[in-house]
Amino acid sequence: QVQLVESGGGLVQAGGSLRLSCAASGRSFDNKAASWFRQAPGKERRFVAYSNWSGRSTYYADFVKGRFTISRDNAKNTVYLQMNSLKPEDTAVYYCAFAPKSALSDFGLESEYDYWGQGTQVTVSS
Repeated sequence: QVQLVESGGGLVQAGGSLRLSCAASGRSFDNKAASWFRQAPGKERRFVAYSNWSGRSTYYADFVKGRFTISRDNAKNTVYLQMNSLKPEDTAVYYCAFAPKSALSDFGLESEYDYWGQGTQVTVSS
């Protein structure tokens, strides 16, 4: 049974940092693209960051560019999201997702992903 377990969320003050982890089990995702999405209260889930299978190709939503970094350790079957200079508007539930392909062009589309984590809450206080 495949499971994606996110961790690392919590409450942080504006300007602070958090590192989210997404640990996969049940199968290997070392050759699959992965992304992070987030959903703020009352809003639709939206794309945050993308990594191809190797981590050498990444892409970020404009609202996190320069502040967030996606990375992965394929040996550990884990994807990370380092979040720096957090703002109150970054408050959301963060989800990781893996795709059935090694790389995506439409990485912002939720339909491109077949495995999702349960989400981890990030709350940024002002």
